[in-house]
Amino acid sequence: MVNIRDLDPSASPLDYYGSELRRLREEAGLKQGQLGAIVFCAASLIGQIETARKVPTRDFSERVDAALGTGGVFSRLVGLVLRSQLPTWFQAYAEMEARATYISTFQAQLVYGLLQTPDYARAVLGVRKEGNLDARVAARMERQRILEREHPPLMWVVLSEAVLHQEIGGREVMRNQLAHLLELRSREWVKVQILPFEAGAHAGLPGSFTVLRFEDDPDLIYTEDFVQGHMTANPQALREGSLRYDHLQAAALSVEDSAARIARVMEERYGDHPGPDGRAVA
Repeated sequence: MVNIRDLDPSASPLDYYGSELRRLREEAGLKQGQLGAIVFCAASLIGQIETARKVPTRDFSERVDAALGTGGVFSRLVGLVLRSQLPTWFQAYAEMEARATYISTFQAQLVYGLLQTPDYARAVLGVRKEGNLDARVAARMERQRILEREHPPLMWVVLSEAVLHQEIGGREVMRNQLAHLLELRSREWVKVQILPFEAGAHAGLPGSFTVLRFEDDPDLIYTEDFVQGHMTANPQALREGSLRYDHLQAAALSVEDSAARIARVMEERYGDHPGPDGRAVA
């Protein structure tokens, strides 16, 4: 077992979080089990978080803040902790994504991370057995908090129709994911278009990409290969990416027709169908 006294609070956001949790818990005169009882978790979880062996959730952090009267210390720290769980090469992009005022993305194979449900994200991230899956899913969900801001970024997403048919996590997970895409219609700052199969050859054949635009900083274009991601503000790359995106938007179904296509695939491919015993299979 890791000795909390051996932890270096400056080693990582997770280590700092753990050391602060222990310090403030002891200042409050509480044992791990006593704090666990207050925030409805086991004493062992408190111990694992204090020794940086478990990544805290936002819900846990909010409950600890209330229990210890910290004024929101852990609710603020948990964002840094969760961001540190992202792949090192992706952290710079996540930081820029959070600062963007306009996000336009084309996705050829997967739902864009900011629009994924937790179960869909878990299925995607679980393909490679690397690190703590719960922590990586929590980190992806943390990214989505930018959509809950008072002034969220404007977001325009073009998805290949293949994304709707690629079954990730099973039929129920896919049905819920597509339902979530339909629910996003209530957010006027998020628009989703589907690039249909009948579009044939299109400007997105080279692969997925994202363009980030800012109020005061140069625009960026982001792409990924199977190793890592690449960001650039190169004017020629931005011009090419913007032109390709314009062509993709023009070839895609309208926002309204895209919603109809999503709903149709959701029902036809992932809806209720009778099983061998005649009962509905979700």
